[in-house]
Amino acid sequence: QVQLVESGGGLVQAGGSLRLSCAASGRTFSLYHMAWFRQAPGKEREFVAAISTSGSTTTYANSVKGRGSISRDNAKNTVYLQMNNLKPDDTAVYYCAARYRGATITLYVEDYRYSYWGQGTQVTVSS
Repeated sequence: QVQLVESGGGLVQAGGSLRLSCAASGRTFSLYHMAWFRQAPGKEREFVAAISTSGSTTTYANSVKGRGSISRDNAKNTVYLQMNNLKPDDTAVYYCAARYRGATITLYVEDYRYSYWGQGTQVTVSS
């Protein structure tokens, strides 16, 4: 089992920035690909960003490319999502997710590929 706890959400004005954190416990963090997803009211959960076990490979949704940055600190068992130039459309509950790397280096964007999820942190962007 992997336990994930997100933090760092809040209310921010459009154009502002937030740094979300996700602390992991329970298993060897460095063996898990990590990702961020988000879900806005009335919408399906969508992929935001993912990072490989070593942090050397990342991938982003087009909607956040250039504004978002995912990173991880394996010594601290933590993954981060830095979001800049926030827009009202970024308002959502942001979830951290983990997938055991196994034999694959592929970074998946589908939520069903990830086995472990945090409880989410609310991000609200006011216009």
